[in-house]
Amino acid sequence: MKKVIIYCLSLIMFYHNSVSQDLPDRARARDIGILVGMMKTGNLNAITDVPGVMVGHQTLVSGDSIRTGVTAILPHPGNIFMEKVPAAIYVFNGFGKLAGYTQVRELGNIETPIILTNTLSVPIAVNALIRYTLSQKGNENIRSVNGIVGETNDGYLNDIRGLHVTEDDVFTAIKAAEAGMVQEGSVGAGTGTTALGFKGGIGTASRLLPVIDGRQYTVGVLVQSNFGRDLIINGLPFSRENLQSSLNNEDEAGSCMIVIATDAPLSERNLERLGKRAFIGMGKTTTVMSNGSGDYAIAFSTGYQIPYYTERQTIENPPLVSNDGMTIFFKAVEEATQEAIYNSLFMATTITGYRGHTAEAISLEKVKQLVK
Repeated sequence: MKKVIIYCLSLIMFYHNSVSQDLPDRARARDIGILVGMMKTGNLNAITDVPGVMVGHQTLVSGDSIRTGVTAILPHPGNIFMEKVPAAIYVFNGFGKLAGYTQVRELGNIETPIILTNTLSVPIAVNALIRYTLSQKGNENIRSVNGIVGETNDGYLNDIRGLHVTEDDVFTAIKAAEAGMVQEGSVGAGTGTTALGFKGGIGTASRLLPVIDGRQYTVGVLVQSNFGRDLIINGLPFSRENLQSSLNNEDEAGSCMIVIATDAPLSERNLERLGKRAFIGMGKTTTVMSNGSGDYAIAFSTGYQIPYYTERQTIENPPLVSNDGMTIFFKAVEEATQEAIYNSLFMATTITGYRGHTAEAISLEKVKQLVK
């Protein structure tokens, strides 16, 4: 009995040391008085403020070296293959392994959930999306699936060569997807990431637009942060030394995945323009975007759907937002992206993983002091 108690205590201590879950010490940017921009947020200040959008995570923490996971973003709860949504992908820096880009570029829509994971798990995630789509009712005769999978490299904290993500993990993340509050920080695809000298992860934010032709639209953003060197918060530079970062000050490599959702009826061309402007928000958080950074924005609209089956040669879409109407959308995505990145840092917990590497969560008390 004594040996069992000692073993259980050792497991508890190991877990406490390897994955800090001291959540009361973590807070979102607005909770500590950091307000980004001037626009109003949605009720949750999350990508799920866009009606129909759902997010799910599968977090993998095991032993002393597995620190990774999967995050799934669903544009709507139905059969996405049969009811595709307009979409675009903007490539800011192409040092990445994003799957599914060319068909989205060609056709302007997506037909599967969007999966985020680590670099070497992209193939297994694509396989999972194919199996998931083929298994859905109504898809019995489908013979082509364009799975969308983005990634960042979590090899500093995670045994990435171990290929620990499985198809079941992807299925679990999709099944866990729901509307409402989104878990942030060291969860899902953000479990093993680092950003701006600290523990990175999943972050989200949203913006409400002014009423347009009697309707108020929302822009929501979710990021997987794993990039950058020097941190900037609302224009104020913070050195790693002052914030007591444990990471190498010369490590500028890394990546950032940005997923953008809106319920406004935008064309795929204007969705690409929206994705492009997200990197203005990202650029306000750091001073360096490196050669080895894979930075992509995936933007989609839930404002209308594109049916797979149709007996007509034409598809009727609702009136689309004009080019002249896009400026306020650009402002919204810039603000939401910047705040989502801050939330990914501020909500992340300290992680110790592969080869004893540790990524410290940023000190929120230190941030508050320096902001003052």
